[in-house]
Amino acid sequence: MKIITRPLGMWQTNFYLLVNEATNEAVVIDPGYGEDQILSLIKPYQVKAILLTHAHLDHIGGLAATKEATGAPIYIHEAVKDWLIDPRLNMSVSFGQPIDGPPADELLYDGQRLALAGWELEVRHTPGHTPGCVSFVADNVVFAGDTLFQGSIGRTDFPGGDFDQLARSIREKLYTLPDETVVYPGHGPATTIGEEKRYNPFVRA
Repeated sequence: MKIITRPLGMWQTNFYLLVNEATNEAVVIDPGYGEDQILSLIKPYQVKAILLTHAHLDHIGGLAATKEATGAPIYIHEAVKDWLIDPRLNMSVSFGQPIDGPPADELLYDGQRLALAGWELEVRHTPGHTPGCVSFVADNVVFAGDTLFQGSIGRTDFPGGDFDQLARSIREKLYTLPDETVVYPGHGPATTIGEEKRYNPFVRA
């Protein structure tokens, strides 16, 4: 099992590919802008699912191309499912690149457990950056989207953002993970839960 990651597009959004080397299957997380890079990375694998931490344009810019190339189902939290097909909600209209699909195939909920391509993932609803942000927890790792970064947190000044809710999500859903858990964020370098509990200036444990 291995994790392939690339920062994509002008926002350097982290794209993740969770690979099962024994079966050549994989799971995509957050296919942002950078269709050519995404399609090149996924080409050797059979993609079984496309998981979205949320639906802002920088995390779904390559979604249509990924869906078309793989036919894999799209998973997103119900609270932001409509954002996939509404360029105003996903903020793409503001940048002159309206994204109006594809729609979700499967809806995620807190505590759900996914078995995909040999990966076991727990869904944790971590709202605050958006109402439907989720984090995906696997063995000793968490894909936190734009909830928690190295030394920072997700913005809450966009529509649907809420700082108090975000801080609660981090304390109750992420800081409760073991300190050695590696955090793979939506932007920037990886960190650990222990490092953020001790040093994150925005949300202390």
